[in-house]
Amino acid sequence: MKFTGVVVGGLLHALSVAAHHGDEHEHAQEILVSGPTVGTDLTWLEKYGPQSDMVFTGPLSFSHLEYARCLEDASKDFDIAILGMPFDTAVTYRPGTRFGPTGIRTGSRRQHAARAYTLSWGLDPYTQGTKVIDCGDVPLNPFDNAVALDQMEVAYSTLLKRDVARNSTEGVGEVRAFAKDKKEHPKIITLGGDHTIVLPILRSLNKVYGPISVIHFDAHLDTWSPGEISPSPQARITHGSFFYIAREEGLMSNTSIHAGIRCKMLGDSDITNDESVGFKVISTDDLDDIGISEVIRRIRKRIGNSPVYLSLDIDVIDPGLAPATGTPEAGGWTTREVKRIIRGLAGLNFVGADIVEVAPAYDHADVTSIAAADIVHDFLSMMMSAEPPKPRDDRKPWVDEL
Repeated sequence: MKFTGVVVGGLLHALSVAAHHGDEHEHAQEILVSGPTVGTDLTWLEKYGPQSDMVFTGPLSFSHLEYARCLEDASKDFDIAILGMPFDTAVTYRPGTRFGPTGIRTGSRRQHAARAYTLSWGLDPYTQGTKVIDCGDVPLNPFDNAVALDQMEVAYSTLLKRDVARNSTEGVGEVRAFAKDKKEHPKIITLGGDHTIVLPILRSLNKVYGPISVIHFDAHLDTWSPGEISPSPQARITHGSFFYIAREEGLMSNTSIHAGIRCKMLGDSDITNDESVGFKVISTDDLDDIGISEVIRRIRKRIGNSPVYLSLDIDVIDPGLAPATGTPEAGGWTTREVKRIIRGLAGLNFVGADIVEVAPAYDHADVTSIAAADIVHDFLSMMMSAEPPKPRDDRKPWVDEL
Protein backbone atom coordinates (compact mmCIF):
# COMPACT_ATOMS: atom_id res chain seq x y z
CA MET A 1 0.00 0.00 0.00
CA LYS A 2 1.30 3.46 -0.92
CA PHE A 3 0.66 6.64 1.06
CA THR A 4 0.96 10.20 -0.15
CA GLY A 5 2.89 12.72 1.92
CA VAL A 6 -0.39 14.33 2.94
CA VAL A 7 -1.83 11.04 4.17
CA VAL A 8 1.34 10.25 6.13
CA GLY A 9 1.16 13.68 7.71
CA GLY A 10 -2.45 13.03 8.66
CA LEU A 11 -1.58 9.66 10.16
CA LEU A 12 1.26 11.11 12.22
CA HIS A 13 -0.95 13.90 13.48
CA ALA A 14 -3.66 11.42 14.42
CA LEU A 15 -1.14 9.38 16.41
CA SER A 16 0.02 12.53 18.18
CA VAL A 17 -3.39 13.78 19.18
CA ALA A 18 -4.53 10.29 20.15
CA ALA A 19 -1.68 10.16 22.65
CA HIS A 20 -1.95 13.68 24.01
CA HIS A 21 -5.23 15.38 23.14
CA GLY A 22 -8.28 13.19 23.53
CA ASP A 23 -10.71 15.95 22.57
CA GLU A 24 -9.05 16.33 19.17
CA HIS A 25 -8.92 12.59 18.44
CA GLU A 26 -12.37 12.42 16.88
CA HIS A 27 -11.53 15.31 14.54
CA ALA A 28 -8.41 13.53 13.31
CA GLN A 29 -10.29 10.27 12.86
CA GLU A 30 -12.94 11.99 10.75
CA ILE A 31 -10.21 13.31 8.46
CA LEU A 32 -8.63 9.88 8.10
CA VAL A 33 -11.96 8.17 7.43
CA SER A 34 -13.08 10.68 4.81
CA GLY A 35 -9.57 11.04 3.39
CA PRO A 36 -7.67 14.30 2.94
CA THR A 37 -8.40 16.34 -0.12
CA VAL A 38 -5.29 17.45 -1.99
CA GLY A 39 -5.04 20.97 -3.33
CA THR A 40 -7.75 22.71 -1.28
CA ASP A 41 -7.45 26.21 0.15
CA LEU A 42 -8.12 25.11 3.73
CA THR A 43 -5.72 26.25 6.42
CA TRP A 44 -3.83 23.72 8.53
CA LEU A 45 -6.14 24.37 11.49
CA GLU A 46 -9.24 23.87 9.35
CA LYS A 47 -7.93 20.71 7.71
CA TYR A 48 -5.88 18.96 10.39
CA GLY A 49 -6.65 20.67 13.67
CA PRO A 50 -4.26 22.21 16.25
CA GLN A 51 -0.50 22.11 15.75
CA SER A 52 0.19 19.39 18.28
CA ASP A 53 3.71 18.54 19.36
CA MET A 54 4.64 14.92 18.85
CA VAL A 55 6.84 12.97 21.21
CA PHE A 56 9.89 13.78 19.06
CA THR A 57 9.08 17.41 18.19
CA GLY A 58 8.49 20.75 19.84
CA PRO A 59 10.42 22.83 22.40
CA LEU A 60 12.63 20.83 24.73
CA SER A 61 11.18 20.73 28.24
CA PHE A 62 11.06 17.82 30.65
CA SER A 63 8.29 15.44 29.55
CA HIS A 64 6.73 18.23 27.44
CA LEU A 65 5.77 20.09 30.62
CA GLU A 66 5.01 23.79 30.74
CA TYR A 67 8.30 25.67 30.45
CA ALA A 68 9.01 28.99 32.15
CA ARG A 69 12.03 31.07 33.10
CA CYS A 70 11.01 31.00 36.72
CA LEU A 71 14.07 32.83 38.03
CA GLU A 72 12.97 36.03 36.29
CA ASP A 73 9.21 35.44 36.14
CA ALA A 74 7.90 35.61 39.69
CA SER A 75 4.31 35.23 38.46
CA LYS A 76 4.86 31.51 37.84
CA ASP A 77 3.70 29.35 40.70
CA PHE A 78 4.26 25.62 41.11
CA ASP A 79 4.38 22.85 43.65
CA ILE A 80 7.32 21.02 42.09
CA ALA A 81 9.88 22.62 39.79
CA ILE A 82 12.27 20.88 37.43
CA LEU A 83 15.49 22.91 37.45
CA GLY A 84 18.70 22.33 35.51
CA MET A 85 22.17 23.12 36.87
CA PRO A 86 24.64 22.70 33.97
CA PHE A 87 27.85 22.62 35.99
CA ASP A 88 30.90 20.34 35.57
CA THR A 89 34.01 22.27 36.57
CA ALA A 90 34.62 20.49 39.88
CA VAL A 91 35.01 16.95 38.55
CA THR A 92 38.02 14.73 39.17
CA TYR A 93 37.87 12.63 36.00
CA ARG A 94 35.72 13.04 32.87
CA PRO A 95 33.89 16.36 32.28
CA GLY A 96 30.68 16.79 30.29
CA THR A 97 27.83 16.93 32.81
CA ARG A 98 27.09 20.55 31.88
CA PHE A 99 25.09 18.87 29.11
CA GLY A 100 23.27 16.67 31.62
CA PRO A 101 20.08 18.74 31.97
CA THR A 102 19.63 18.85 28.19
CA GLY A 103 20.40 15.15 27.92
CA ILE A 104 17.85 14.20 30.58
CA ARG A 105 15.20 16.33 28.90
CA THR A 106 16.00 14.62 25.60
CA GLY A 107 15.62 11.27 27.35
CA SER A 108 12.18 12.36 28.61
CA ARG A 109 10.66 13.13 25.19
CA ARG A 110 8.58 9.95 25.09
CA GLN A 111 7.14 10.85 28.48
CA HIS A 112 4.14 13.15 28.65
CA ALA A 113 1.83 14.53 31.31
CA ALA A 114 -1.16 13.21 29.36
CA ARG A 115 0.16 9.64 29.50
CA ALA A 116 1.95 9.16 32.81
CA TYR A 117 0.17 6.34 34.71
CA THR A 118 2.43 3.38 35.54
CA LEU A 119 1.69 -0.10 36.86
CA SER A 120 4.63 0.23 39.26
CA TRP A 121 3.15 3.21 41.11
CA GLY A 122 -0.53 2.72 40.35
CA LEU A 123 -0.93 6.45 39.80
CA ASP A 124 -0.34 9.33 37.42
CA PRO A 125 1.78 11.99 39.17
CA TYR A 126 0.27 14.75 37.04
CA THR A 127 -3.31 14.10 38.19
CA GLN A 128 -2.69 14.41 41.94
CA GLY A 129 -3.54 18.11 42.26
CA THR A 130 0.13 19.10 42.16
CA LYS A 131 1.45 21.59 39.61
CA VAL A 132 4.76 20.61 38.01
CA ILE A 133 6.63 22.85 35.58
CA ASP A 134 10.06 22.98 33.98
CA CYS A 135 11.84 26.11 35.21
CA GLY A 136 14.71 25.83 32.74
CA ASP A 137 18.41 26.00 33.60
CA VAL A 138 20.39 28.25 35.90
CA PRO A 139 22.77 30.30 33.67
CA LEU A 140 26.02 29.47 35.44
CA ASN A 141 29.41 31.09 35.08
CA PRO A 142 31.70 28.44 33.52
CA PHE A 143 34.94 30.24 34.46
CA ASP A 144 34.63 30.86 38.22
CA ASN A 145 33.38 28.10 40.50
CA ALA A 146 32.87 30.44 43.45
CA VAL A 147 30.51 32.56 41.36
CA ALA A 148 28.78 29.48 39.92
CA LEU A 149 28.11 27.97 43.35
CA ASP A 150 26.69 31.28 44.54
CA GLN A 151 24.48 31.44 41.45
CA MET A 152 23.15 27.96 42.19
CA GLU A 153 22.37 28.85 45.80
CA VAL A 154 20.64 32.11 44.84
CA ALA A 155 18.61 30.37 42.11
CA TYR A 156 17.50 27.52 44.39
CA SER A 157 16.63 29.91 47.22
CA THR A 158 14.66 32.08 44.81
CA LEU A 159 12.40 29.19 43.82
CA LEU A 160 12.21 27.80 47.35
CA LYS A 161 10.70 31.10 48.55
CA ARG A 162 7.82 30.98 46.06
CA ASP A 163 4.27 30.28 47.20
CA VAL A 164 3.00 26.82 46.27
CA ALA A 165 0.33 26.56 43.59
CA ARG A 166 -1.81 23.93 45.29
CA ASN A 167 -5.06 25.30 46.70
CA SER A 168 -5.49 22.62 49.33
CA THR A 169 -4.21 23.19 52.85
CA GLU A 170 -2.53 19.80 53.06
CA GLY A 171 -0.32 17.93 50.66
CA VAL A 172 1.26 14.53 50.32
CA GLY A 173 4.61 14.36 52.07
CA GLU A 174 3.71 17.24 54.36
CA VAL A 175 6.93 18.94 55.46
CA ARG A 176 5.74 22.35 56.58
CA ALA A 177 6.10 21.24 60.19
CA PHE A 178 9.86 21.09 59.64
CA ALA A 179 10.12 24.53 58.03
CA LYS A 180 11.36 27.33 60.24
CA ASP A 181 8.46 29.54 59.12
CA LYS A 182 5.96 26.62 59.36
CA LYS A 183 4.88 27.27 55.77
CA GLU A 184 4.80 24.92 52.83
CA HIS A 185 7.55 25.49 50.30
CA PRO A 186 7.85 24.18 46.74
CA LYS A 187 9.95 21.11 46.06
CA ILE A 188 12.66 21.20 43.42
CA ILE A 189 13.95 18.28 41.37
CA THR A 190 17.36 19.32 40.08
CA LEU A 191 18.98 17.99 36.92
CA GLY A 192 22.78 18.03 37.18
CA GLY A 193 25.50 18.84 36.54
CA ASP A 194 28.23 17.23 38.58
CA HIS A 195 27.56 16.25 42.17
CA THR A 196 29.05 19.44 43.57
CA ILE A 197 25.69 21.13 42.94
CA VAL A 198 24.36 19.50 46.11
CA LEU A 199 26.43 21.82 48.34
CA PRO A 200 24.65 25.05 47.28
CA ILE A 201 21.35 23.15 47.34
CA LEU A 202 21.93 22.08 50.96
CA ARG A 203 22.90 25.64 51.82
CA SER A 204 19.56 26.84 50.44
CA LEU A 205 17.53 24.13 52.14
CA ASN A 206 19.27 24.86 55.45
CA LYS A 207 17.83 28.39 55.45
CA VAL A 208 14.32 26.90 55.38
CA TYR A 209 14.60 23.60 57.27
CA GLY A 210 17.86 23.66 59.21
CA PRO A 211 20.03 20.51 59.14
CA ILE A 212 18.45 17.68 57.13
CA SER A 213 19.12 14.00 56.37
CA VAL A 214 20.39 12.89 52.98
CA ILE A 215 19.72 9.67 51.08
CA HIS A 216 22.66 9.37 48.72
CA PHE A 217 22.59 6.88 45.81
CA ASP A 218 26.12 6.66 44.42
CA ALA A 219 29.06 4.42 43.64
CA HIS A 220 31.30 6.82 45.60
CA LEU A 221 31.22 8.19 49.15
CA ASP A 222 31.72 11.88 48.23
CA THR A 223 32.66 12.56 51.85
CA TRP A 224 36.44 12.70 51.40
CA SER A 225 38.35 15.34 53.28
CA PRO A 226 39.96 17.90 50.96
CA GLY A 227 42.95 17.98 53.32
CA GLU A 228 44.44 20.74 55.38
CA ILE A 229 46.53 22.14 52.56
CA SER A 230 44.75 23.35 49.45
CA PRO A 231 45.67 25.82 46.69
CA SER A 232 42.63 27.92 47.60
CA PRO A 233 39.45 27.74 49.68
CA GLN A 234 37.46 27.12 46.50
CA ALA A 235 39.72 24.25 45.44
CA ARG A 236 38.57 22.34 48.55
CA ILE A 237 35.11 21.95 46.99
CA THR A 238 34.85 19.13 44.45
CA HIS A 239 32.30 16.49 43.50
CA GLY A 240 34.10 14.15 45.91
CA SER A 241 34.32 16.45 48.95
CA PHE A 242 31.09 18.45 48.98
CA PHE A 243 29.46 16.36 51.73
CA TYR A 244 32.53 16.91 53.93
CA ILE A 245 32.16 20.66 53.41
CA ALA A 246 28.42 20.42 54.11
CA ARG A 247 29.17 18.74 57.44
CA GLU A 248 31.67 21.50 58.28
CA GLU A 249 28.94 24.06 57.64
CA GLY A 250 26.37 22.16 59.76
CA LEU A 251 23.98 21.57 56.85
CA MET A 252 23.22 17.89 57.55
CA SER A 253 21.95 15.93 60.51
CA ASN A 254 23.81 12.84 61.69
CA THR A 255 21.24 10.49 60.11
CA SER A 256 22.26 10.27 56.46
CA ILE A 257 22.84 7.12 54.41
CA HIS A 258 24.57 5.98 51.24
CA ALA A 259 23.14 3.35 48.88
CA GLY A 260 25.08 1.51 46.18
CA ILE A 261 28.66 2.26 47.27
CA ARG A 262 31.36 0.22 45.49
CA CYS A 263 34.31 2.59 44.92
CA LYS A 264 37.92 1.80 45.82
CA MET A 265 39.19 3.41 49.03
CA LEU A 266 42.34 3.97 51.03
CA GLY A 267 41.05 1.60 53.69
CA ASP A 268 38.86 1.57 56.81
CA SER A 269 39.93 5.14 57.49
CA ASP A 270 37.63 6.28 54.68
CA ILE A 271 34.67 4.63 56.39
CA THR A 272 35.64 6.14 59.75
CA ASN A 273 35.75 9.56 58.12
CA ASP A 274 32.45 8.87 56.37
CA GLU A 275 30.75 8.06 59.66
CA SER A 276 32.10 11.28 61.16
CA VAL A 277 30.34 13.17 58.35
CA GLY A 278 27.07 11.50 59.40
CA PHE A 279 26.58 8.60 56.99
CA LYS A 280 26.02 4.87 57.16
CA VAL A 281 26.83 2.71 54.13
CA ILE A 282 24.76 0.27 52.13
CA SER A 283 27.10 -1.19 49.53
CA THR A 284 26.27 -2.55 46.11
CA ASP A 285 26.96 -6.10 47.33
CA ASP A 286 24.62 -5.70 50.29
CA LEU A 287 21.66 -5.94 47.94
CA ASP A 288 22.67 -9.51 47.06
CA ASP A 289 23.18 -10.43 50.71
CA ILE A 290 20.14 -8.83 52.34
CA GLY A 291 17.73 -8.18 49.46
CA ILE A 292 15.84 -5.12 48.26
CA SER A 293 13.27 -5.16 51.07
CA GLU A 294 15.98 -5.01 53.73
CA VAL A 295 17.82 -2.25 51.87
CA ILE A 296 14.59 -0.22 51.93
CA ARG A 297 13.97 -1.00 55.59
CA ARG A 298 17.46 0.13 56.63
CA ILE A 299 17.18 3.38 54.69
CA ARG A 300 13.77 4.18 56.18
CA LYS A 301 14.94 3.30 59.71
CA ARG A 302 18.02 5.50 59.36
CA ILE A 303 16.03 8.50 58.09
CA GLY A 304 13.04 8.12 60.39
CA ASN A 305 10.72 11.11 60.51
CA SER A 306 13.31 13.74 59.66
CA PRO A 307 13.17 16.04 56.62
CA VAL A 308 15.22 14.35 53.92
CA TYR A 309 16.86 15.20 50.62
CA LEU A 310 17.46 12.50 47.98
CA SER A 311 20.53 12.79 45.76
CA LEU A 312 21.08 10.20 43.03
CA ASP A 313 24.29 9.91 41.06
CA ILE A 314 23.56 8.02 37.85
CA ASP A 315 26.75 6.01 38.40
CA VAL A 316 24.94 4.02 41.09
CA ILE A 317 23.64 2.10 38.06
CA ASP A 318 26.04 -0.30 36.38
CA PRO A 319 27.90 1.37 33.46
CA GLY A 320 26.71 -1.44 31.20
CA LEU A 321 23.23 0.06 31.61
CA ALA A 322 24.15 3.73 32.16
CA PRO A 323 27.54 4.41 30.57
CA ALA A 324 27.23 8.19 30.27
CA THR A 325 28.85 9.34 33.47
CA GLY A 326 32.14 10.89 34.50
CA THR A 327 33.45 8.29 36.98
CA PRO A 328 32.02 4.89 36.02
CA GLU A 329 32.47 1.92 38.37
CA ALA A 330 31.84 -1.68 37.30
CA GLY A 331 29.40 -3.88 39.19
CA GLY A 332 26.55 -1.48 39.90
CA TRP A 333 22.85 -1.97 40.50
CA THR A 334 20.42 -2.38 37.63
CA THR A 335 18.03 0.40 36.67
CA ARG A 336 15.12 -1.76 37.79
CA GLU A 337 16.66 -2.37 41.22
CA VAL A 338 17.22 1.36 41.77
CA LYS A 339 13.67 2.16 40.68
CA ARG A 340 12.31 -0.53 43.02
CA ILE A 341 14.21 0.91 46.00
CA ILE A 342 12.92 4.41 45.19
CA ARG A 343 9.35 3.08 45.30
CA GLY A 344 10.05 1.76 48.77
CA LEU A 345 10.99 5.24 50.01
CA ALA A 346 7.63 6.89 49.30
CA GLY A 347 6.08 8.55 52.33
CA LEU A 348 9.31 9.94 53.79
CA ASN A 349 9.47 13.70 54.37
CA PHE A 350 11.20 14.70 51.13
CA VAL A 351 12.15 18.35 50.75
CA GLY A 352 13.81 17.92 47.35
CA ALA A 353 15.76 15.59 45.06
CA ASP A 354 18.30 15.56 42.26
CA ILE A 355 19.82 13.34 39.63
CA VAL A 356 23.40 14.16 38.71
CA GLU A 357 26.53 13.15 36.76
CA VAL A 358 24.78 12.41 33.45
CA ALA A 359 27.33 13.18 30.72
CA PRO A 360 25.60 12.58 27.37
CA ALA A 361 28.82 12.64 25.32
CA TYR A 362 29.62 9.16 26.67
CA ASP A 363 26.15 7.76 25.96
CA HIS A 364 24.97 5.26 23.38
CA ALA A 365 21.47 5.57 21.90
CA ASP A 366 20.50 7.89 24.82
CA VAL A 367 20.23 4.89 27.18
CA THR A 368 21.59 6.81 30.19
CA SER A 369 19.47 9.89 29.50
CA ILE A 370 16.36 7.73 29.13
CA ALA A 371 17.08 5.96 32.44
CA ALA A 372 17.67 9.29 34.19
CA ALA A 373 14.44 10.77 32.84
CA ASP A 374 12.47 7.73 33.98
CA ILE A 375 13.96 8.03 37.47
CA VAL A 376 12.83 11.68 37.60
CA HIS A 377 9.31 10.42 36.84
CA ASP A 378 9.74 8.10 39.84
CA PHE A 379 10.81 11.08 41.96
CA LEU A 380 7.55 12.84 41.08
CA SER A 381 5.47 9.78 41.97
CA MET A 382 7.49 9.26 45.16
CA MET A 383 6.85 12.83 46.31
CA MET A 384 3.11 12.45 45.72
CA SER A 385 2.66 9.11 47.48
CA ALA A 386 1.85 8.90 51.17
CA GLU A 387 3.30 5.40 51.36
CA PRO A 388 5.07 2.88 49.12
CA PRO A 389 2.77 1.34 46.52
CA LYS A 390 1.55 -2.12 47.36
CA PRO A 391 2.53 -5.06 45.15
CA ARG A 392 0.20 -5.33 42.19
CA ASP A 393 -1.22 -8.64 43.37
CA ASP A 394 -2.17 -7.01 46.69
CA ARG A 395 -3.99 -4.23 44.83
CA LYS A 396 -5.89 -6.59 42.54
CA PRO A 397 -5.18 -10.29 43.10
CA TRP A 398 -5.25 -12.64 40.16
CA VAL A 399 -8.21 -14.99 40.17
CA ASP A 400 -7.54 -18.66 39.47
CA GLU A 401 -10.27 -19.55 37.01
CA LEU A 402 -9.45 -23.26 36.96
